[in-house]
Amino acid sequence: MKKKANVIILAGFLGSGKTTLLKQLLAYEKEHNHKTAVLMNEIGKVSIDSDSVPEDVPLKELLNGCICCSLSDQLEKQLWGLCKENELDTLIIEATGVAHPIDVLDACLSPYLIDNLQISGIISVMDAPRWLDREGMNVQAKMLMMEQIKHADYIVWNKTSALTEKQKKQLTSDSTRLNEGTPFVLTDFAKVELSQLFLLSVKKRSEHQSVSAEKLKVKTFMYMFEAPVNKELFEHWLRNVPSSIYRIKGYIQFIDQIYLFQYSYGLPTYEKELMKMPLRLVFIGEDLDPDQLTRGLSEVEVRSK
Repeated sequence: MKKKANVIILAGFLGSGKTTLLKQLLAYEKEHNHKTAVLMNEIGKVSIDSDSVPEDVPLKELLNGCICCSLSDQLEKQLWGLCKENELDTLIIEATGVAHPIDVLDACLSPYLIDNLQISGIISVMDAPRWLDREGMNVQAKMLMMEQIKHADYIVWNKTSALTEKQKKQLTSDSTRLNEGTPFVLTDFAKVELSQLFLLSVKKRSEHQSVSAEKLKVKTFMYMFEAPVNKELFEHWLRNVPSSIYRIKGYIQFIDQIYLFQYSYGLPTYEKELMKMPLRLVFIGEDLDPDQLTRGLSEVEVRSK
């Protein structure tokens, strides 16, 4: 009898830190000589996070849609393909930040996959500051974040180092109120005791509130740079981007150095990139104005005269 692949579903709103946790899980699996595959879903046309997956790890991507909505049929096919093409120990699904984790779970429980997959659990990575300040978000986004907490088998409250003790107590209270008995951790950089994530078991699910990407009105936009960027001008521009932009990620060049750039909830990060990567940024948010974004970014580029 063919062994079943252990499935871990990474859920959580845009920019919460899912890919950071994914990289740690892949390193852990490699240390234990496990054969691991990844399925990634991006709501945009281009995947930036797939660059984080080592070349020797089987990877399938579902782009330009949400696996709980427009791509649900494709998800089942891609999962089946990964299982048939590889003898897997572990299969990690990183859902887009606007996906409902239960809809992803339902696809894994398809009769076509029952002999191939064993569900370990849903791990919801939550941006703690964004959750505490969620009143500034629209109703659908708040509801989705709540659903991601309610239906988790393990909750990772991320980006907590700058929080007060009162705020941390609020996170503990919210965990108990929304998902009593479910383990959780308050951390930074999505650091958790990884072995615990392989000991989870899927609990009985209550009814869930359907929240689709279409209802969220989340859109994507990609900007292609034609030249290096003036960092001072770029960061000045960045300070004025609207709060309706949830996530920015991609590659940007300052003088002669390329960086992997990520932005969520007002916080930018830069990581030196040693390879020559396509210079482009992907924006995810509501009420995106492509013309305005294009004008602003073109003004920070350093073009030769």
